[in-house]
Amino acid sequence: MYEKIVAVTDRKLALRPFPEQIRRICGMRPAALVLREKDLTPEAYEKLAESVLEICREFQVPCILHNFPGAARALGVKNLHLPLPVLLSLSGEERAAFDRIGTSVHSPEQLRAAEEAGAAYVFAGHIYESQCKPGVPPRGLEFLREICGMSRIPVYAIGGIRRDAGQIREILDCGAAGACILSDMMRA
Repeated sequence: MYEKIVAVTDRKLALRPFPEQIRRICGMRPAALVLREKDLTPEAYEKLAESVLEICREFQVPCILHNFPGAARALGVKNLHLPLPVLLSLSGEERAAFDRIGTSVHSPEQLRAAEEAGAAYVFAGHIYESQCKPGVPPRGLEFLREICGMSRIPVYAIGGIRRDAGQIREILDCGAAGACILSDMMRA
């Protein structure tokens, strides 16, 4: 099951010291880990990324940096996840610095924009009720099925997803390439 899961971080939700939590997550062998610590300064993020990359390498788990292209370039990381407006603002030369850039989408129009901008994959959501989006209704499985049906690139579901085989099966049955899990991974 974990080969279909992309772990997404939020150090504020970790039950243990962050490096220990990252080691625990990497020990589960997810498909990848996204270091999504968007409240940090670029300098603090780069420093944290350096230590997380070391752990990911040890466990041979691909690490995708998030929202800090400068840190990714400085650390030689070729996989990056960006908010859609940031992806759309990158020049061709800036995009060429990376092998894979992904983004998050919340509508069919955003999916088309992501594909046109050269995104290698998208996170689509939020699918289930999520603590990260209190009071915001989930888009649900029909939304996910629609996005997967029209996408030319891999789609990963995000939002309110647990490490639950039944829930993962629902997502895969919609055509998703996998599931992104934040809270449940940070509390594992």
